[in-house]
Amino acid sequence: MAERALRSNLARGTSPWATRRAQWRALGLTDEEMERPKVAIVNSSSDLAICFSHLDGIVPRLKAAIRQAGGLPFEVRTAAPSDFITSAGHGGRYILPTRDLIVNDIEVAVEGALLDGMVCLASCDKTTPGQLMAAARLDLPTVVVPCGYQTGGRWCDAHIDIEDVFANAGRVPTGELSVEDLAGMADNAITSPGVCAGLGTANSMHMAAEALGMAPPGSSPCRANSDKMWAAVDWAGRRIVELVADDVRPRAVMTPGAFANAVAVMLASSASVNSVKHLQAIADEAECDVDVWGLFASLADDVPLLTDIRPNGDRHVDELDAAGGCAALLSRLSPLLDLDATTVAGRLGDVLATVQVADGEVVRPFDDPLGRDATILVVRGSLAPGGALTKRAVVDTRPMRFSGPAVLFHSREEAIDGLHAGRIRPGDVVVLRGLGPHGGPGMAFASGFIFALEASPLAGTVAVVTDSQLSGLVNKGLVVGEVAPEAAIGGPLALVEAGDTVTIDLDRRAVDLDVPPDVLAGRRTTLPPPPVRTRGWLSIYDRVVGDPARGLSLAGDPTPAGDQGRAGDPTPAGDQGRPATR
Repeated sequence: MAERALRSNLARGTSPWATRRAQWRALGLTDEEMERPKVAIVNSSSDLAICFSHLDGIVPRLKAAIRQAGGLPFEVRTAAPSDFITSAGHGGRYILPTRDLIVNDIEVAVEGALLDGMVCLASCDKTTPGQLMAAARLDLPTVVVPCGYQTGGRWCDAHIDIEDVFANAGRVPTGELSVEDLAGMADNAITSPGVCAGLGTANSMHMAAEALGMAPPGSSPCRANSDKMWAAVDWAGRRIVELVADDVRPRAVMTPGAFANAVAVMLASSASVNSVKHLQAIADEAECDVDVWGLFASLADDVPLLTDIRPNGDRHVDELDAAGGCAALLSRLSPLLDLDATTVAGRLGDVLATVQVADGEVVRPFDDPLGRDATILVVRGSLAPGGALTKRAVVDTRPMRFSGPAVLFHSREEAIDGLHAGRIRPGDVVVLRGLGPHGGPGMAFASGFIFALEASPLAGTVAVVTDSQLSGLVNKGLVVGEVAPEAAIGGPLALVEAGDTVTIDLDRRAVDLDVPPDVLAGRRTTLPPPPVRTRGWLSIYDRVVGDPARGLSLAGDPTPAGDQGRAGDPTPAGDQGRPATR
């Protein structure tokens, strides 16, 4: 293992050296320990959710592994958002912006202390992209450890997990399910720590970290507190000290080829649609010249679908785990991959040389896939010139083309009320707008409305177009999300009026507003000014959030219209009782 000077070893006799020495001697550290490579254990933990509840128990073992390898570990904490807990306030608008809080939490702790490397404990949806973004920004040797998924339970002699609870909540207002039955499902859905037991955003991003080369090989997905997880923890503790000594940095790992590898895994597994913006944000922080949206579009027809894990199919995530997980998918995808890509374990081709696929039905061969139709689609058109995203199921019977009159709503609650009041009819296109990164601010969730729609008699007869985001567990109905530019900054979505014809054509990868340009130009002159907000984290996010094409990263210039005086009172502008219109 090569030796090199450590940035954490400050010049002796200086004020920073002396004051830090005083602090660390008081912690019981020896002179010898203070000369070691200093490694941050980034722990995004919280008592608020079961997702994180085991992370504190991982830290002592990881510290021991780092010490045994010759390093000096320091645990640091970050914000810890849970999509099912932190989403209660302000319509879920805090969820996405907290990803960027994590990035900055890490920067302050690790860069402020001039530590030498990081091991990040990845858990719920926003922690993994936040940690990878920080690794890309700081460019310090880093290993991301996927800390595993939760196990489901049984209810009424059937399997139950958090996805079932989320989906079935929409059946209560229709009377199909009682509150007592929903409570019974909720009480039995989770039987261990860890992230959602499906191929939602959390498990998708765990696999993305491995495909990028930033996680221990063979570590995702894994059951929380399993032997597989503990083996990854031990490996990371040993390996990070070697990476620091050899100066292997994230920007040498997260190359254009690595991002293409990660996109291939996302497409081959029909992963969360949220992986698009997260991977783009990571690339932006790495200053890597790669268009992730373009990769999803260009690779969509080349990458075969090799597995069908819920919510996109019928199999459970533990089946993918047992079959070999992300490593098995990478092995199958070898003909399409950059095998010379560097990973934290070495050259990707060498890492995959010993990989065995344990179940060829769960992870299908490259030339005998489940299908060749892309399930994550980038769509554009007159209604989304900056792009939008839609997700198709493994077996999808939805029409490839849908055209109908627009019915407008400005919050998920307003849309749900409109659904139950009968203001949505078969053939309508629900336009749910003003919920993007600026309009939220913070990009609200439309998922509650989508599940309510699917639980109603209108399921399959209505399409949805929105500038909000969707949960990674949503794979229901014909939904076009994250429309850009968003309505709040004057995107075409803001110009839609009730009754306008909206057309979605998945064959053409298009979403269009069928209104003459001169009419739209006239409507633009009557758009109201953006609201002025002055306080809170969401106001800061509103001012500095970047373009969707860059993953909504805070690293670059904000969307130009973001500087028009919106300063962000956290009260969402869309929740002020505006009536639905037809």
